[in-house]
Amino acid sequence: MSKKTHYTEVINILHELHKDFPTYNIGRHLATALADYGDIWGITDKELAFALSKYKAEIEMDVPHTDEKELDKIIKDAMDLDNILKEEDDDGNDY
Repeated sequence: MSKKTHYTEVINILHELHKDFPTYNIGRHLATALADYGDIWGITDKELAFALSKYKAEIEMDVPHTDEKELDKIIKDAMDLDNILKEEDDDGNDY
């Protein structure tokens, strides 16, 4: 059995990302995961594993809203936001 290293962790995370998001290429994953790092020339395997695992957690939490009725309700509510806030303010709530 091979020893788990940060390098193998990076490979495993990339493999999982490819399996879970097959339409995204590896460049997209790396560019997004490392967007805040600036110059990545000297990034360590440990830092890369951390950035990829953080990115993977974020992308897995991003749930698309595909139900048209739900999207229509969100849009309608947003368009009527002033009235909703006014009604709540009339009820004595401070916003």
